[in-house]
Amino acid sequence: MKYEKVSILSITKICRELRKNSTPSEKVFWEKVRAHRFMGLKFKRQEPIIFEYDNSKHFFVADFLCLNNKLIIEVDGKIHDYQKNHDKIRDNILTTLGYEVIRIKNEEVLNDVNLVMIKLKKKIDEMGKPCLSPTLSMERE
Repeated sequence: MKYEKVSILSITKICRELRKNSTPSEKVFWEKVRAHRFMGLKFKRQEPIIFEYDNSKHFFVADFLCLNNKLIIEVDGKIHDYQKNHDKIRDNILTTLGYEVIRIKNEEVLNDVNLVMIKLKKKIDEMGKPCLSPTLSMERE
């Protein structure tokens, strides 16, 4: 989405509405990762990623973002079955910006969220990035 046509205040409002209207699978996933519950990582939900492309600013809203690890988790519903090309372009842009994008289907979260968390932990371990957010790791020292 183009940034020039949308103010920062509008982006904040969009994200707030998305948080307020979370899908059931997003709610289940959020309960697992909120408040440093998962691997000590700090996740934010429905977080804007603003970037420049073709001399204009754009933004995407990440379902879940761990900024410390530059990790984006997308919990995908049925609509994503019909917009695979859009998702691929979006993922390529985010990867170019240095983010790792992991897509998880709604059904996976709703059917066995614990298995999803095991797979996610394995993926994060493979990334080899630090697990604790800077503030949390400093609190524990």
